Amino acid sequence: MKLVLYVYRLFFPLFVCSMFTFAFILELVDLMMNIWKYILNMVPPAVVGSIMLNFLPKTFTWALPMSVLFASCFMLSSLYSRNELTALFASGVSLIKFSMPLIVLSAFLSVALFVFQDRVVVKSSLKYEELKSAALREQKNKSNDHIVLMSGNGQVIYKAEYYDDESQRLHRLYVVTRNEKRELVSIIYAPLAIWDKNENHWKTESGVEYTYDGDSLKSGSVNTVDQMALTEPPETFRNNTVSVESATVAESRAYIKRLQKAGLPFAESLSQYYNKFAFPFVVLIVAFLSIGIAGKSQRNVFVISLTLSLGMAVLFYVTQMITMLMAKFGMLPPLMGAWFPVALFIVISWVLLKYSRT
Repeated sequence: MKLVLYVYRLFFPLFVCSMFTFAFILELVDLMMNIWKYILNMVPPAVVGSIMLNFLPKTFTWALPMSVLFASCFMLSSLYSRNELTALFASGVSLIKFSMPLIVLSAFLSVALFVFQDRVVVKSSLKYEELKSAALREQKNKSNDHIVLMSGNGQVIYKAEYYDDESQRLHRLYVVTRNEKRELVSIIYAPLAIWDKNENHWKTESGVEYTYDGDSLKSGSVNTVDQMALTEPPETFRNNTVSVESATVAESRAYIKRLQKAGLPFAESLSQYYNKFAFPFVVLIVAFLSIGIAGKSQRNVFVISLTLSLGMAVLFYVTQMITMLMAKFGMLPPLMGAWFPVALFIVISWVLLKYSRT
């Protein structure tokens, strides 16, 4: 128990100082990147302060892995340089046993990071984007053009020339309906369709429905009863530049289901969804790396350990970027694209830990 308290007493001051230092640097970088825009748009200091405050939770998620890495390397390197770990090894305490409190803490921080991202960071990031867009007068257009999507398990296919999000109207709409065997049932054409908020379906103006009886198409005007099947919500037709990374787990899951239902590509979004669960493990990985690499050199212990650990961490991010791109283009399953780097570097870290100097 005394050993656990000793590890935490050495680790926490370094960790907390590193967290606030890195978070402050990241806040400063964001401010410097946007300050000229704030000046040009004459944004009041109070609004800039509110924008920076909402950006703060995001900086903590970036600062956490770096802080764990720095604090672990500094603590272990100091102990190696003062021969304290040598004395512990001589008394029968292994490196794994000594480092176990740090590993357990890193595992807890990984879980905490996931919860913090889902409950706090997503909301604050959205607020940050809203405040920033309003202050800089940046408007995002959700209207869309040349839309083709499927609904009702592939039995209804929508094709529209243009969707106006402000008025919730579809221009030059074609709707192809099919039966369970995917055989043609009817084709609806309307130069304009308007979303009815009260009845939750599209109402066509001058719509024509062509029904197929097995031999030919028969035309007739589209009445209200026929339109009741056109229930795909307007959100589906929007220019959905929704980033799964900036949505909660529940919202991401619903968004991916909507993409699947509409027959739209979803591999990239699904890999980002899995990455929400995989990314927090970077905290555990950097802890393993710092423990396994510390003490590899007899001279300049801290500098060499930190450099090697940073190099391995950068390699992890590069590997993750490559696998996520491969998942995006269908070269890897989305699950593997997100989790393969985590599994690979946990194995590498464990090997480094096993063969570290004790």
